[in-house]
Amino acid sequence: MNAHSKFLRWPAEHSKAYDVLAAAPVIAWYGLSVSKIVPAIWRKLESTDLAAADLTFAFSLLAQIAGVFFILLVLTFVVLRAPAKRKAQGLMPRLMAICGTYFGAAVVWLPPQPMGFALSLVSLSLILGGIAFSVFSLVHLGRSFSLMAEARRLVTDGPYALIRHPLYLGEAFALFGLALQYRSPLTFLFTALQFAFQFQRMKNEEAVLARQFPEYETYRLQTARIFPGLY
Repeated sequence: MNAHSKFLRWPAEHSKAYDVLAAAPVIAWYGLSVSKIVPAIWRKLESTDLAAADLTFAFSLLAQIAGVFFILLVLTFVVLRAPAKRKAQGLMPRLMAICGTYFGAAVVWLPPQPMGFALSLVSLSLILGGIAFSVFSLVHLGRSFSLMAEARRLVTDGPYALIRHPLYLGEAFALFGLALQYRSPLTFLFTALQFAFQFQRMKNEEAVLARQFPEYETYRLQTARIFPGLY
């Protein structure tokens, strides 16, 4: 094998380069979604007399900015995460992960709807609360963050001491708050499908973690999947 062919060789499966290349479509999708929201925010700022802006405008604007921040946060952890030690086999776990990932940002491609004071406040509260809990979870998860059903490191501290998927819980609140800004039957269909895919995604991730870490079964029996005392 000559030097040129070595340079062109596809990265090893467990390398960081392979991990980033495999996540490239997701990175592109989230990047495009952010590029869809930011111009709308800028147009809103340009067309509004900020000196006369009320709380409804402020909450609506902050809710949109929070949505951008959440998407960028996910992108950052996709890039920084460690390579996987084990991955789910077969097509279905990958399909569930892809749909759970892509449907979450799909709503921003739909027409935004006007929001009054109360709905803006609810949307902002859900997004900020969901983001705050997601950040809290990501701090503990660190470079073990995954999009596909993969095992990197078993995290059992912080919010993971109570529930096995706190990041998905925070993300669900944030995405529902974002969906309120794009209210339509299609928006809520996307949101419902995303939640359904996420539940199956949790099961797939648990199966991978159980195969990689012998101590996972004990951890599973001591925690709830997503709601302590309920599920």
